[in-house]
Amino acid sequence: MYTIVTGAAGFIGSNLVKALNERGVTEIVAVDNLKRAEKFRNLVDCEIADYLDKEDFLARLLAGRFDGGVDAVLHQGACSDTMETDGRYMMENNFRYSLALLDWCAQRKIQFLYASSAATYGGGHRFREERACEAPLNVYGYSKFLFDQIVRRRLPEASAQIAGFRYFNVYGPREAHKGRMASVAFHHYNQFRAEGKVRLFEGRDGYGDGEQKRDFVYVGDVARVNLHFLDHPEKSGIFNVGTGRAQSFNELAAAGVNSCRALRDEPAETLDALLARGFIEYVPFPDALKGKYQSFTQADLSRLREAGYDAPFAGVEEGVAQYVRWLDGHDAPAKDAGARHV
Repeated sequence: MYTIVTGAAGFIGSNLVKALNERGVTEIVAVDNLKRAEKFRNLVDCEIADYLDKEDFLARLLAGRFDGGVDAVLHQGACSDTMETDGRYMMENNFRYSLALLDWCAQRKIQFLYASSAATYGGGHRFREERACEAPLNVYGYSKFLFDQIVRRRLPEASAQIAGFRYFNVYGPREAHKGRMASVAFHHYNQFRAEGKVRLFEGRDGYGDGEQKRDFVYVGDVARVNLHFLDHPEKSGIFNVGTGRAQSFNELAAAGVNSCRALRDEPAETLDALLARGFIEYVPFPDALKGKYQSFTQADLSRLREAGYDAPFAGVEEGVAQYVRWLDGHDAPAKDAGARHV
């Protein structure tokens, strides 16, 4: 029996493939779109049974080629560019494609685990998996929100697991291919390596310089949540996946700079000391992000904990240190790695 992972060459998908391998699972069908060919590097150290382009895969799936041969679908494939303005493409790729997979799994009673997003919440300050808290700011967030709405309608009658995960700000290994959409932690590492400093946005929306806060979650923790639900097919629903703790971009930057300095056996410094030495600087908030920016996110983990997931999540101090050590060992910066500030 196969486990299907869509978006398998992408950031979270490839970490899931690796995590499955680490528990001995190699009968994996990896599905992706390698128009950006450099993503193949994310699978070089992974073991899979087959690779299929996403369109070829869907055609084979609907033609019955996989009937009786699949035990679970981990659907991570999506366009995750929050600045994408082609709404028709976003809805076809993120909504319609997902709906076809959901229908196929439901008809065959196959576990369906999928990636949603904290972008469904938009600019609000309440992050519970409830309709009243949801107001996406861009078409990416809307595509995820609309699919979640379909799932909510299906859940009462579902005869097999449907589990959606609203990922907050994920960072960690295997994201270099994302370029400007890679995590802030990734860009900070490359900025500090190239320039000896990192850049943050000045204050906005009532927040001081660098004090906007996000729920930054390490990708290893994201993979563990997915595998927990894979092991518990009786658990269905839509769940936040974050740390449950908002941390400022200043904290993230300090963790990144101190982790880079630790590679050279240099001591950690306080934020004030890092600012005084010019290791962190602030830049104007870009006009293009005004009205489209989440200045605060913090996952409410109540439903996740109620579903039985009780493992701790790494804070930025621990997660970024681990990530910087991984980056130092792999040395694969994105082509435009210095382009994004926060």
